[in-house]
Amino acid sequence: MTKTISAVQSFIGAYGSTALADDDLDRAIETICNSQQFRALLLAFTSIPAFSETIGQEFAAVGAIQGLAACRRLRSCLNLSLNRFFSLLAELISALDAAASTDWIVFAARLHQSNLGATKLLNRLLRSQTGDFYQDLALRLIEENPHAIYPTSSYRESQGHIVSTADDRTIEAVVSTSTFTSIKLVDHALDPEQHLLRDTYRSLGRCVCLVDQNVDRYYGEQIAHYFHNHNIHLEKLVYRAMEVDKGITTVERMLGDLKRLGVSRNEPVLIVGGGVLADTAGLACALYHRNTPYVMLSTSIVAGIDAGPSPRTCCDGFGYKNLFGAYHPPVLSITDRFFFKTLREGWLRHGIIEIVKMAVVKDAELFADLEKAGPRLISTRFGTVNCEPEDEIDILSQKILGGALRSYVAAEYGNLYETHQCRPHAYGHTWSPGFEIEAGLLHGHAVAIGMGFGAYLSYRLDWIDEAELHRILRLISSFGLSLWHDILLKKETLWASQAKIVQKRGQNLAAPLPRGAIGQCAYLNALTQDELYAAIEAYQVICADYPRQGWGIEPHCSDVGLEDPSTVGQPLVEPILPSEEPTEALSGV
Repeated sequence: MTKTISAVQSFIGAYGSTALADDDLDRAIETICNSQQFRALLLAFTSIPAFSETIGQEFAAVGAIQGLAACRRLRSCLNLSLNRFFSLLAELISALDAAASTDWIVFAARLHQSNLGATKLLNRLLRSQTGDFYQDLALRLIEENPHAIYPTSSYRESQGHIVSTADDRTIEAVVSTSTFTSIKLVDHALDPEQHLLRDTYRSLGRCVCLVDQNVDRYYGEQIAHYFHNHNIHLEKLVYRAMEVDKGITTVERMLGDLKRLGVSRNEPVLIVGGGVLADTAGLACALYHRNTPYVMLSTSIVAGIDAGPSPRTCCDGFGYKNLFGAYHPPVLSITDRFFFKTLREGWLRHGIIEIVKMAVVKDAELFADLEKAGPRLISTRFGTVNCEPEDEIDILSQKILGGALRSYVAAEYGNLYETHQCRPHAYGHTWSPGFEIEAGLLHGHAVAIGMGFGAYLSYRLDWIDEAELHRILRLISSFGLSLWHDILLKKETLWASQAKIVQKRGQNLAAPLPRGAIGQCAYLNALTQDELYAAIEAYQVICADYPRQGWGIEPHCSDVGLEDPSTVGQPLVEPILPSEEPTEALSGV
């Protein structure tokens, strides 16, 4: 058991409901501050190895993962306001001892409603009877752990070391950065009884929210009601977020709005939308103050399991997809499947491929669950319509979304800055970038074609057998996704795409493909032009035996009411009336 967990449990045992129920809040705080258990608790918090794998495993061992994020943030407790400190403490206590949490939750709520809540914890401690202890602690932390006393961000930590020659004319340096984030699958995130967003923004007093224009059309009133209900001022900024809007001008407009509202560099911005808004607004946050935290509330399936939790933020430029970007993960990513209720089938279908992608190359159990659920995922909107709670499809839908998130985040966050190209989540994204826009395809259909073709290459290489090949193709086809499009007959387009990918991937093809069995991955690093062209011809024959001869249902952007990206020139700057949900950015590459 960690020193932190032990300190929290000892602290819990020292306080009963009587002490916390004192009518005089300041007197109650004074009593807490002067206790030996509280001093031990703060010493434990300020020495937390917040970014170590060990602390995560220890919280998991006692079934308290729900309190891990709060524990990590409490590392910088001295810099927090009283209401934020006690809110996080109540969250941590709830995870470790639910029976004891009620009194602390009530106490935190009383603080929030009082004029004491905005006081910084350290300032209040310095005025306590044991102020000298906290003064010495603060001075010591400046030297030993400045992240705990004067943090710029509660979510990041940087370290480095150098060596130099005797005359200092040559200095060699190493710098490293650690960050932590939370990824949550939550139902009804905008229900006032769901407190996740409330607890994030209540102590700040306001929420600056960037919303997809089409999402605002369906959920704008619900967003406003949620924050009004919790007495949190809402600053809502609405943007059109179609694929053609994914340019630097959109990002610049967002930056201007953040500056106009005076967003501080430790104030999490709330982003509510799909993949394009996740990419562009995430990039704006990365650029603003060089590191402004943000919370991602995903409203599309693509954003929910891919672009939303992704650390890669980006926009298009000079005719290239995702030319500009930064690695800047959200501090909290929320996937709420009940947003899928308003999605057209075509948008939902093209997003499912990102789940299939992770299943094929990383998670055989997830693949089997997808086979079991099949098209019911679409007809029930992931268990949110035409079914009852606890129906098989309701349970399967939650399991599938959770498994997809776990697999995706494990792959992404183990290689945050893409410092190597062994990236299983790039499956399907090797040749598709070259034909997606030219063919006017939805991103999901383009990736599905890339995945089907990649599975066929694995079969040609004897990396998988024929039965596994057809399991993959059948699963893709069962959702109405594309295995084939005649754009593949323009073989030079695929070869040009391969050449660009090799350049992008550090002079390696590094195409992730299934190998050995479904759920396992290897990388193809050499494919000649002749081999590519021969494989395309043979793959067309394979696809001809599938429904619709391998063509998908509503595969083009224009089929689902979106502008055809192959015919649109420069991105639009000013918002206009939306059509519908945007296609997703190339978040897998």
